[in-house]
Amino acid sequence: MAAAGDGGGPGPAPGPGPGPGRPPPGDLRSVLITSVLNLERLELDLFRGRHHWVPATQRLFGGQIVGQALVAAARAVSRDEQVHSLHCYFVRAGDPKVPVLYEVERTRTGKSFSVRSVKAIQHGKPIFTCQASFQLSQWSPVQHQFTMPTVPPPEELLTQEELIQKFLQNPNLAERYRKHLNKIQAEDVPIDIKPVNPPDIFCLEPQEPKQLFWVRARGYIGETDMKVHCCVAAYISDYAFLGTALLPHRQYHIKFLVSLDHSMWFHAPFRADHWMLYECESPWAGGCRGLVQGRLWRRDGVLAVTCAQEGVIRVEQKPNQSKL
Repeated sequence: MAAAGDGGGPGPAPGPGPGPGRPPPGDLRSVLITSVLNLERLELDLFRGRHHWVPATQRLFGGQIVGQALVAAARAVSRDEQVHSLHCYFVRAGDPKVPVLYEVERTRTGKSFSVRSVKAIQHGKPIFTCQASFQLSQWSPVQHQFTMPTVPPPEELLTQEELIQKFLQNPNLAERYRKHLNKIQAEDVPIDIKPVNPPDIFCLEPQEPKQLFWVRARGYIGETDMKVHCCVAAYISDYAFLGTALLPHRQYHIKFLVSLDHSMWFHAPFRADHWMLYECESPWAGGCRGLVQGRLWRRDGVLAVTCAQEGVIRVEQKPNQSKL
């Protein structure tokens, strides 16, 4: 993120010493701050981002591009302005072998709202475009929100890694699926995930297109500019999101699954390194596309973020067989 004295935009807070609410000695700052979202400034509004985790598809992770683009946009506004929405399009597949350049255009700077447009570039061509809108804090008596779902707290649930280990202990698991789970387990994803109702990987029956899981950044971020936590949430929001649209269609083998666009609205302050409930649902799929919607809830029931995404879904026409 922005270095100290960088003049606007998010940047890591100075490392706190021991004390209440601070990390214990030896605790590491989140790699999402120190590496993934730590852009190199090349010119005033030109930045370079590198990669931390590349999915098995060998395409760039969409959440990384969204998060880095928001970092670049946030570096072009004042510290007092906070992001309230962003709207993105993925226009080309990203190349994990080369860095990404982020070019920011200061589209509008108003008294209450400012807009920044970001273009992500590789090999001289845009792979992603984004517009982010920022607002100076304003109070209003017009306030309401949905009610947070009632679910078990994260302390009572297994992590994704623990669930995979549990599946791997099944002696009847087919070898190709064992290799797939081992590959997932080896991925260095900088997110902690605890599914509320994990799907049975051995069952190919259609399921309701809804899922709930607790998520947080792995490592410590702390109290800092809210834009930092929004950039981290942008990264987290894309993980397993589009997969919600596949739950009613688990009998099919997925040939191609990529995001087309991604939108987010930020409603209330939150800590991305604290557990938040990610409520995901897919209201529609058709025409080789699927639509997903999501809500990130703070533990105290406050709706912090709303997300939406559409993606391409192509499947084999022949249904899958049992995984056992």
